[in-house]
Amino acid sequence: MTALQVLVVDDQALVRAGFSMILSSEPDIDVVGEAENGREAIELAREKKPDVILMDIRMPEMDGITATRLLCEGRVRDPDCPRVLMLTTFDLDEHVYDALRAGASGFLLKDTPPEQLVDAVRIVARGEALLAPSVTRRLLDDFGKTAGARMHVHPGVATLTERELEVLRNVARGLSNTEIAEALFVSETTIKTHVSHVLMKLELRDRVQAVVVAYESGIAVPGE
Repeated sequence: MTALQVLVVDDQALVRAGFSMILSSEPDIDVVGEAENGREAIELAREKKPDVILMDIRMPEMDGITATRLLCEGRVRDPDCPRVLMLTTFDLDEHVYDALRAGASGFLLKDTPPEQLVDAVRIVARGEALLAPSVTRRLLDDFGKTAGARMHVHPGVATLTERELEVLRNVARGLSNTEIAEALFVSETTIKTHVSHVLMKLELRDRVQAVVVAYESGIAVPGE
């Protein structure tokens, strides 16, 4: 099995070294490079073509959000574009909404235990979305309030069925497929199929992007 290729981006050398050491100790993960700002990250990403990028939000020269936006442009049409896992020091970083909207596939605290960091890399590499479990619900509520001020109905919303809208609304609430299946009294396989259809119709990469659309389109309401 081919090892996952990971690029570590942070302006602090000790942080980069720590993450690289943790990830490199895993037999199925290779750290292919390190960068200290967004500009270097883009250059290395184009050269190394990593599967996943651990990206700090606040960095000099070019921040992680700008770099993520540039890296993720057109990802729907480019399956080889790397997945970006954003790193932050704070539970509810004020820039998290912008990071997710830029195309990040996940959000993780820098003090996350080593085993959770490794799991997070594997999760986003599989094409799934990830938000730090300890802050997911609080983040979604805060994110929803912010998104409400930037209302923009996605054109693909009109193509969704009533059941798909219901599933999307629950995804935006932060529920897992298992929880949605229990709430709607259907199988988890059925929910997975609905989620896949939603992502396909809206041309989205993952559940995080679906949450963005749900709040911006008014499908989900903050605090609902």
